[in-house]
Amino acid sequence: MDSCIFCKIANGEIPSNTIYEDDKFRVILDNGPATKGHALVLPKEHYANLFEMPQDLLADAAVVAKKVASNIKDKLSCDGLNLVQNNGETAGQTVMHFHLHIIPRYENDGQHILWTPTSPSAEELVEVKNTIVGA
Repeated sequence: MDSCIFCKIANGEIPSNTIYEDDKFRVILDNGPATKGHALVLPKEHYANLFEMPQDLLADAAVVAKKVASNIKDKLSCDGLNLVQNNGETAGQTVMHFHLHIIPRYENDGQHILWTPTSPSAEELVEVKNTIVGA
């Protein structure tokens, strides 16, 4: 897409701090990182979200994320990491080009990439399950 900033970055039209690149993906350091080493896996082709991505390319994105995350963990000695992928504005997606966050985590880093668990009843869980699987 002509107006998509992530397309331009992924295809080298806009400079970035690239830490990995192959024929399908560019991985860059996030300009507004949650933590030191926060990176984004960007496909070079435009897909707005998870639902538009071809299944094989989605699998390739996971392989790239694992490779880059392993390198980040080794080089930056983080204590753990989060892989985060948001779909839609309500879920926190701010750029409508599929991207996968690799967020290194450090003890006491001040980030809270968690949620508050709810307490649905057993019946509510069964109802949701049946709605999803069509029972």
